[in-house]
Amino acid sequence: MSSQQQQQQKLQDANAEFNKIQAEMSSIVEARQTLGAQLSENETVQQEFKDLKPENVVYKLVGPALVKQDQAEAKSNVDTRIEFIKGEIQRVEEQLKSIEARAEKKRNEVVELNNALVQQQQQQQGEAASS
Repeated sequence: MSSQQQQQQKLQDANAEFNKIQAEMSSIVEARQTLGAQLSENETVQQEFKDLKPENVVYKLVGPALVKQDQAEAKSNVDTRIEFIKGEIQRVEEQLKSIEARAEKKRNEVVELNNALVQQQQQQQGEAASS
């Protein structure tokens, strides 16, 4: 295998790894969006609970049935869910920062390999022209 072929193989490998990282990043961004929607939905429910009077009845959907639930318990469940979702958002955002750094590093590697390959090809063309 010639030096140029080795360079091309390295470039292809790095490019494949970069594409894999991009797909992983896309998945993480999607997870973040889902968590954002869940947080918004639960905060809306939390806001609705603030408008309830003590005599209002709260129901919880369990499978296909609505089951009566204690207001305090329902509020507590929503508060707990909000805290959990916020924790998950923080975890996903840290993952996103990490993978963005990996993607940037791999992108730089691809650019360097590509530049080296172009330079090598130009050098070979220059040598062939001068012969």
